[in-house]
Amino acid sequence: MSRLSAEVEYRSIAMTTCELKWLKGILSSLNVIHSTPMFLHCDSQAALNISQNPVFHDRTKHIEVDCHFVRDAIILGDISPSFVPTNEQLADIFTKTLGKQQYFFLLRKLGIRDLYSPT
Repeated sequence: MSRLSAEVEYRSIAMTTCELKWLKGILSSLNVIHSTPMFLHCDSQAALNISQNPVFHDRTKHIEVDCHFVRDAIILGDISPSFVPTNEQLADIFTKTLGKQQYFFLLRKLGIRDLYSPT
């Protein structure tokens, strides 16, 4: 199961890298220069390790094309992948049932405030 999960996360990194490079190309065609790496956040340590490990293993053979694509983007400085712990995933507020403390923590991270709360 963990290998399958890492593969899905890694394919997601590859698709996101493709979209980021596409957006960077659109910006450059509009004469907007963006020379710094784009940040790519992921909550899968396994997928990040695959993207940054220069050695191919038998386990990554079936995603080798994606591996080359993402690693080339990292080496060229197009993207900068980083780990985000699961408890700090902002998308969870829209997709999961959360406890009260985690819910309000994510609301604060999003910058959402209660307008009706007494000051």
